[in-house]
Amino acid sequence: MGRVQGKVAFITGAARGQGRSHAVRFAEEGADIIAVDLCRDVDSIKYPLASPDDLKETVRLVGALGRKIVAVQADVRERDQVRTALDQGLSQLGHVDIVVAQAGIAAMKGEPPLQAWTDVIDTNLIGTLNTISVALPHLAEGASVIATGSTAAYVNALPYQQVGTDPGGMGYMVAKRMLSQYIHDLARELAPRKIRANVVHPTNVDTDMLHSEPMYQAFRPDLEHPTREDAQHAFPVQQAMPIPWVDPVDISNAALFLASDESRYVTGMQLRVDAGGYLKWYDFHL
Repeated sequence: MGRVQGKVAFITGAARGQGRSHAVRFAEEGADIIAVDLCRDVDSIKYPLASPDDLKETVRLVGALGRKIVAVQADVRERDQVRTALDQGLSQLGHVDIVVAQAGIAAMKGEPPLQAWTDVIDTNLIGTLNTISVALPHLAEGASVIATGSTAAYVNALPYQQVGTDPGGMGYMVAKRMLSQYIHDLARELAPRKIRANVVHPTNVDTDMLHSEPMYQAFRPDLEHPTREDAQHAFPVQQAMPIPWVDPVDISNAALFLASDESRYVTGMQLRVDAGGYLKWYDFHL
């Protein structure tokens, strides 16, 4: 019997990276999946986002595990699209027990800068609210809501950043802070219904978002076009443990715990999977 056997997980950002990892890990433990992703680029974001083929690969991987999956292209910034996607999943799978609001973008050095601010707030914060809001009417006792935060929620700005120079980067931090507070307060309201709500805060994760030039520039602002090798030596500065990043499955395992009955009395948690990033940066920056 899998740890989430017979449950249905509604996962956004599921075409690749952490979202795909969550879908596959949950399927390994017996869950069926409602997978949502935008599957197109956002103009202000300076790296390619997931494609329709990426979402098809998630479908293939989940199907290979013998689990059902309903995959829908939808924009989490648009609540009606998210509701329609969930309704498609419900029409085939019947219920939803787990919500993982994973969809997110990194808008560092996005252009135009204020549009990058808007796009990252709308995706990472409003998209999380939209995902959870459309699912709430369908959740019953024992359900679990999980949002993806970030170590960035615990810092202000990197030492070299000057005020107003990177609205997209700051918008990422703001969105992660605000969704963390939202989940904290939501958990209080859901607790009497025996529905849980928690946040997982990753540090650097080995995904396409991390391995992009805007992210490399965030860690190596001294170089005009830093490479992966240039950035890799700088990545460990983010963690107290001497590693450059964690793997997507490390975050999926934390989400799986929060989705399973093993965490039936865990709610309002800000769970850091950050290799000590909070320990290293919180006191310094705040």
